[in-house]
Amino acid sequence: MIELKGIVREYRNGDVVTPALTGIDLCIGKGEFAAVMGASGSGKTTLLHIIGCMDAPTSGIYRLDGEHLERASEKRLSAIRGQKISFVFQHFALLEDCTAAENVALPLLRQRMSGAERRAKVLAALEQVGIAGLARRKPSQLSGGQKQRTAIARAIVCGADILLADEPTGALDSRTGAEIMGVFQELNRMGKTIVIITHDRQVASCANRLIEMQDGRIIHDEAI
Repeated sequence: MIELKGIVREYRNGDVVTPALTGIDLCIGKGEFAAVMGASGSGKTTLLHIIGCMDAPTSGIYRLDGEHLERASEKRLSAIRGQKISFVFQHFALLEDCTAAENVALPLLRQRMSGAERRAKVLAALEQVGIAGLARRKPSQLSGGQKQRTAIARAIVCGADILLADEPTGALDSRTGAEIMGVFQELNRMGKTIVIITHDRQVASCANRLIEMQDGRIIHDEAI
């Protein structure tokens, strides 16, 4: 599903070149649950952004479901983000003035569908993460775990097959974080491909593959 070959990502500031990724070779198959670990500055977030079509490599090959994306147009990358890939972030990225249901509905606003169909999809996503009864609450009325469940519901409402999560338990206590990882595990059992960035080995142990990075390279990759 996800194929990276010789991926390099460099950032330029005048004559200064800062390498972020230095030749990444990586394949992630459909239905895998991979955890990416590494110190700050190791390149893991850059890797996630390239997989998620939010950044482009300086050089190398990126294929998603066999389609070359390393030089795809922004219009095509935007379509990929809307159809195949969704993100979950550490600090939820919810709109404070919108209810949980309205936040989850945001990705659907770009699609042609009736209001009834949109409401049904939103309710189904909220039910999938266990908070259908909180649909009318605003983020200020939700706990951290409920906010992250809302963010996950927003990520799955369009039916994306790939979920990318950047430190999704980083703002949560350990018990709530474990509950959220249970949600990801259940989604993985339902067929979602998941790539998660974490500093926490307990969180990483919920995945079935561990990828460790250092200085822009993958230094360890094993099934767990």
